[in-house]
Amino acid sequence: MKIVVTGGAGFIGSNLIETLAGIPRVSEIVAVDDLSTGSLDNLLDLPVRLLTGTILDPDLLDEAVHGATSLVHLGALGSVPRSIDNPVSSHHANATGTLMVLEAARRHKVAQIILASSSSVYGANPTLPRRETLRPIPLSPYAVSKLATEAYANAYAACYGMSVLPFRFFNVFGPRQAADHAYAAVVPRFVSAALDGRPLQVHGDGTQTRDFTYVGSVISVISDAILRGVSAPDTVNLAFGARISLLELIAELEVVLGRRLEVVYGPSRAGDVRDSQADCERLRELFPAVNATSLVDGLRETVDWFRRARVPTAQWPAARARSA
Repeated sequence: MKIVVTGGAGFIGSNLIETLAGIPRVSEIVAVDDLSTGSLDNLLDLPVRLLTGTILDPDLLDEAVHGATSLVHLGALGSVPRSIDNPVSSHHANATGTLMVLEAARRHKVAQIILASSSSVYGANPTLPRRETLRPIPLSPYAVSKLATEAYANAYAACYGMSVLPFRFFNVFGPRQAADHAYAAVVPRFVSAALDGRPLQVHGDGTQTRDFTYVGSVISVISDAILRGVSAPDTVNLAFGARISLLELIAELEVVLGRRLEVVYGPSRAGDVRDSQADCERLRELFPAVNATSLVDGLRETVDWFRRARVPTAQWPAARARSA
């Protein structure tokens, strides 16, 4: 099996590639990444061919996708605040980028396309837990671009008979998630600050809730979908129904670290959803064997990785990277 992963040098993509590399049926892995948010360090020592460039480049996509069995489309510009600062860039990367990827998959008759959407598409819809049949009410350009991602996928399935599987991710966290930029997600920001001895910055009062999902659980689902050729006629939530407030997250992190953490509070951010929790019935129907990693176990793995990452590592071997 040849597997292509867009955004392969990113947080989720590199974790997926590490798992795929250990599966005997997988004979070739190609990563596509422009390295705008991904890192070469994430692919150190992994048996992957890296094509460096944008998913808006059809020639690059043709080179990557030719002969592929499955395509996992994770390439995107994440972050609600980033999309508010620059909505056009988010649209190009996430909406137009998805269209370009689907067109490449159609040209090369790829048997399966797995795509990443986001729980942010539910937006202002107050119903909990979030069922896939709920009306999306996106609150940010990022959420709109992700809604376009899954809508394009479902339209291509309907028009061209393509086998697609769009997932809505819910606050994925874990090893390799960047903390050193202005748009970092909350878990890596908290972990990095805690290890540095800095106060944890909370936007709002901390009672807002999220369905935090450990990256290992996400990768288990995606790799199982690849091996079994799973597709779905509509979008699938990829989370397990937890509802954890930021204050509860901090308390769990204090348990992992064995000490109290200083917290400072600031104003809420535009575009942020107040509460989030997945209905996972559809996920369980498609993947009955998957088990979710607990929040505290996921935080332990994340903290351990952040500690190890502070030790200098060897430089990326240039021969590993093949640019378009």
